[in-house]
Amino acid sequence: MKKRVFSILLALGLAVTALAGCGGEQEAQDPAAGQVQETSGEKKTFVFGDTTFNAENGIADINPHNNSGGWACIRYGVGETLFRFTDSMELEPWLAKGYERVDDLTWVITLQDGVTFTSGRAMDGEAVKECLEALVDTHVRAAGDLHIAGITAQDQTVTIKTQVPVPALLNFLADPYACIVDMQAGVTQEGIVSGTGPYRAVSLVPDTSLGLVKNEDYWNGNPKIDEITVRTISDGDTLTMALQSGEIDAAYGMPYASYPLFENDGYTISGCATSRVFFGAMNFESEITSDPAVRKAIAMGIDKEGFVETLLGGNGYPAVGAFPDNFSFGGDAVSAQTYDPEGAKQVLEDAGWVDTDGDGVREKDGTSLVLRWLTYPSRQELPLLAEAAQSSLGEIGFQVEVNCTADHNSIRVDSGAWDIYVSAMVTAPTGDPEYFFNYHCLDASSNNDGHYHSDRLEELAAQMAQTFDPEQRAQLAIQMQQTLLDDNAYVFCSHLRMSMISRAGVTGLTAHPCDYYEITVDLDIA
Repeated sequence: MKKRVFSILLALGLAVTALAGCGGEQEAQDPAAGQVQETSGEKKTFVFGDTTFNAENGIADINPHNNSGGWACIRYGVGETLFRFTDSMELEPWLAKGYERVDDLTWVITLQDGVTFTSGRAMDGEAVKECLEALVDTHVRAAGDLHIAGITAQDQTVTIKTQVPVPALLNFLADPYACIVDMQAGVTQEGIVSGTGPYRAVSLVPDTSLGLVKNEDYWNGNPKIDEITVRTISDGDTLTMALQSGEIDAAYGMPYASYPLFENDGYTISGCATSRVFFGAMNFESEITSDPAVRKAIAMGIDKEGFVETLLGGNGYPAVGAFPDNFSFGGDAVSAQTYDPEGAKQVLEDAGWVDTDGDGVREKDGTSLVLRWLTYPSRQELPLLAEAAQSSLGEIGFQVEVNCTADHNSIRVDSGAWDIYVSAMVTAPTGDPEYFFNYHCLDASSNNDGHYHSDRLEELAAQMAQTFDPEQRAQLAIQMQQTLLDDNAYVFCSHLRMSMISRAGVTGLTAHPCDYYEITVDLDIA
C-alpha cells in the first residue's frame, strides 16, 4: 500500500468538522415528523466508517425486508430480533423472553413487556405478526427458511405454525432479516424503518451515510451516544486516513496492511474468528468449469496457507469446508484438496489439457484454459485472493482473467459471463449449518449461482429439514460438505478474523462471531 502524507489532507481542506468529535448545535431530520428538529448543548457524537454499507453488498438501506438491509439494521443499533446469539454462538431470547415448541409444526413465543418502537408504538404480538407476515411476503430467502403457514397473536404472545418441520426456526428468527420493525409506521423512501434498538435512524443517503440519534425510550438500558454517523468509505486507504486524522472514531473493514499503524496505545483493535468464508462457486454451465478435472485442478492450485499468511497478514485462517474449526461440523470434520501444483498439472494432463504451443496456457480440443474469475472489491480480501489465484493457477497452465467489479450481482446471474464466482459469506450466522446449504447449494437455493446439482446433497438436505437433534444435524452437515468437496463444486479458501479498530476513549465496540452486533447500547466515547 502506498504511504500517504497526511499534510496533503490539510492542504486539500478535507476536514469534516460536522462529523468529528463532540459538538454544539446541530440539526436532526425526523423522518416520521417530516421536519427538522433543532437541538442544542453539549452532545456526545460518534462517527463510524464502514467499507461494506453499500448497494454493492446488497445493503442499500436499513430495511430488513430488502435484500441484506437487515445487516445494517441490526449492526447499527436500529433493529433487534426475537432471539440473538451469545459470544459462544448459543441462542438466547432478546425481544422474546421465552418459547415453547408445542409440536413439530407449532411454536409459541412470549414477548418482552414494555418494549416500544421508535415510532412510539408498543411492540406486542400483533406488531410482531405484521412484521413477520410482511417479511415472508417480500423476502425470498426468509420465506424459504421459515416456511410459515400462519401466525396468530394475542397480547404478548405469537404462535407460529409452519408448513413443514423447521428445526432451526428460532435460529432463523435471529437472522438480521428478522429484525422486528413497525410495519404501521412504514418504510421511508430512503429505506428507513422504525425498530426497537438503542438508536433511531433520522437520515440515509445510499452508499454515503446513515444518521442516528439515541432512542430516549430504549427498553434495555441507556444509550450513551447522542448522535452517530455511519459513513460508507469503500476505499481502504481512505478509511485508514480517516481514522488516523480523527475524521472517524472507529472503522470496520480496515485493510490488513494498515493494522500496524494502529497497534499502539492510541487505538483498540477488537477481533474474533467468524464463519465468514471467502470461497468460489464453480459454474456448471461453463465449458471450462463443467469439466471435473478443471475443478479439481483449481482446488489443488490455490495456496490457501500462503494467501492467509502473506496477503492477509495472518488475519484469517485457511478453510477446509464451509465452517471453521470451532464449529462441531467444521474444520477437520471434512477433507478437501490440498495445495499441490504438481499434482494439479498431472490432473490436467491426464484430462487432455496440454500446452501445445508453449505459451504457458493449456488447451484442449482447440479451447484454451481461460478461467473467468468474477469477484468484487468492497471486501478487501477478495481482490487479494484473485491476485494470489491468478499467480498460482497461472503456474499450472491457467490463464486467469479477473473481473473485479461492483456490478458482480448483475453479472453472476448470467451463467455465460463467468467460470468461477468468488464471494464472501457468513456461512453459519444463525449458529446452524442448514443456512449455508439452503442459500447456496440446492436446486431451490436463491444463490446457487453455478447451478450445481447433486442428488445426494438434495437427499441429505431433506433429512436435515426433518431433524431436530443438534448432533444429528451436525453429522448431516459434515456429509453435505463432503459431498460439495468431493465434487469440487466449491473451493473454500479462508475464514475471516473480523476486527474493528477504534480510537482511544471508545468503549463497548466489540467484535462478535456472528458479525451482527456492532453499535449497541454499550457503545461509549470519552
